[in-house]
Amino acid sequence: MKWRPKLWLVSALLFVGSATLVLSRPAQPGPLAAMPVDLTDTTSPAQADVTTLNPLQIEAIRARKYVASPVVDQQDLGDQGGYHNYIVSFTSDGLKEFALESVPNTTAPTGGYPVVVLAHGYIQPDLYQTNGPEYREFIASLARAGFVVIKPDYRGHGQSQGVPEGGHYSPVYAYDLLNLVQSLKAYPLVNGNRIGLLGHSLGGHEVLRTAVASPDVKATVIAAGVVGSMYDLFYNWTNTPQYRDQPTAVVQGNLQSLVANQGNPKTNPDFWNSVSAINYVKYITGAVQIDVGTADEVVPPLFSQHLDQALVAAGKPVEYYTYAGGDHQFSDPAIRQLFLSRAISFFKANL
Repeated sequence: MKWRPKLWLVSALLFVGSATLVLSRPAQPGPLAAMPVDLTDTTSPAQADVTTLNPLQIEAIRARKYVASPVVDQQDLGDQGGYHNYIVSFTSDGLKEFALESVPNTTAPTGGYPVVVLAHGYIQPDLYQTNGPEYREFIASLARAGFVVIKPDYRGHGQSQGVPEGGHYSPVYAYDLLNLVQSLKAYPLVNGNRIGLLGHSLGGHEVLRTAVASPDVKATVIAAGVVGSMYDLFYNWTNTPQYRDQPTAVVQGNLQSLVANQGNPKTNPDFWNSVSAINYVKYITGAVQIDVGTADEVVPPLFSQHLDQALVAAGKPVEYYTYAGGDHQFSDPAIRQLFLSRAISFFKANL
């Protein structure tokens, strides 16, 4: 690995409204209305006959093997003021995929930097840019706070190989994150025991899947995430963009095939509950922080409320913050800064 500034000791995170932040979990969580969730038990991979599972089912994702690959420098993008940017590549299921890597200018701690994998929200795949503007403030805040930030390009995005299958009715973006986690465990720049996830919007769906599948994830932040059950996605997403903001032909094909074979969440709740990561939070091994604006008109804040309730019911450590008047992108500067400061404090405490 080539030399990087101040890395010689290494061996081996868009944001209208009030800036009020409220820790808003009710003292007695309300019922999970219109969301049939069974939190009492799930079949473990050792008990499941994985060959009979649909790949979208959480137990299938958990049982699948993920393989480490080298994280390879592709382009040096230079100093950004407190951190340095690179484009790197890794391999996921045989596909060469790219990522933006942001490295603090401070000397790496013993054992390597803590690392945050930033899973981005929906961006049209053919317009997506590895070093695009959408998450620069997220990334800058985290990197200047001492975290290496890796923002991977899902398959079919930018220069990454593969087909962009969408993030809700295909598991492949979660595969990409899970393969990346394995690669980071073997990456000398970072500490493989200090891996965190930050997912925004669609990325929230992917990091929730990843967190229930990988015991290596120590801390997860979900911002305005698509984290409700599949019942929520079908019936509680009034202004859903999920049919128009994805590669339509592929996504619609996946969804139509699933409904044709499995019915819908009302006619076949068992199957759709089994593909809802919210029903498997008992497997999460690290702490979770949920952040959501009360005025989000893209993804219903109800989804975040449901996830908080599920985590509390499962006895998992969770912080749940709502931002009064905050939108889907945390656009108000004061709200954005509050969110980022909370995320940084959370990662410092849990990584």
